[in-house]
Amino acid sequence: MTAGGDSVGILYLVATPIGNLSDLSSRVRYSLDNCDLIACEDTRVTKKLLDHLSLSKPLVSYREENEVKKTAELAELLEQGKSVTLVSDAGYPGISDPGFRMVRECRSRGIPIVPIPGPNAAITVLAASGLPTHQFLFLGFLPKKSAGARKALGEWKGFGGSLILYESKYRIEKTLGLIEEELGAERMVCVAREVTKLHESFLVGTVAKVITLSRTTSSKGEFTLVIGPEGYVL
Repeated sequence: MTAGGDSVGILYLVATPIGNLSDLSSRVRYSLDNCDLIACEDTRVTKKLLDHLSLSKPLVSYREENEVKKTAELAELLEQGKSVTLVSDAGYPGISDPGFRMVRECRSRGIPIVPIPGPNAAITVLAASGLPTHQFLFLGFLPKKSAGARKALGEWKGFGGSLILYESKYRIEKTLGLIEEELGAERMVCVAREVTKLHESFLVGTVAKVITLSRTTSSKGEFTLVIGPEGYVL
C-alpha cells in the first residue's frame, strides 16, 4: 500500500467491528495506518477506534447528509494519488450505511478498490439463527411508514429462504407486530440484539413466542432479525 504519489490512489473499503474490538483484523489496522485519510460516518466513533489502535490519521466525515458532495471530493483526491480508507461506524460500509455512491464513483472513474472483509451483523446472525442459510434476502431497514413496511413484507411473504432485517430499538416492537400480522403468528424468527457485545442475546421461535419473550428482555441496542420461510419449523 502506497500513500499518495503521482499515480491514481486506491479506495480501501474496510469493515469495522460491530461491537467487539477483538474482531479487528491485522489488515484493517494496516489499511487505517497506511492511508492518507479516513472517510468515516462519525468522526467521533472512528477516533475511538484509532485511539484503541494507538493510531492518528486525518478524518473526514462521510455520512448520508453529505455523501453526494463528499463522494466527488474524495474521488478527486484519489485521482490525485491519495489513498482513502472508507469505514462506517460498524460493519461494512455500503451495507445499510453510506458507501455505495463512493464505490460506484470509483468504478466509473477506473479508480481501484480494495475490499477488506470483516464483521457483518446480517451474515453473523443468519449463521447463528438456526434458520435456512442456503438462500436468503437482505432487506435492510423496512420503510418507516406502516403501509410501506407491510407492502415489503407482503412482497416477500412466499420467498423460499430467510429474510434478514435491521431494526432500531425504537421500532423493534412495532416491526415484530407487523411480521405477526402480515406473515402469521407461527412464522419462525430470530431476533438478535447487541451482537458480539457484552449483552448479546438471541430470541428464536415463532414470532408470537418471540414477542412474548421480548417483553421481559431489554430493548436497548441495535437489532438484527431473521425471518424463516413459510412452513419452516425448528
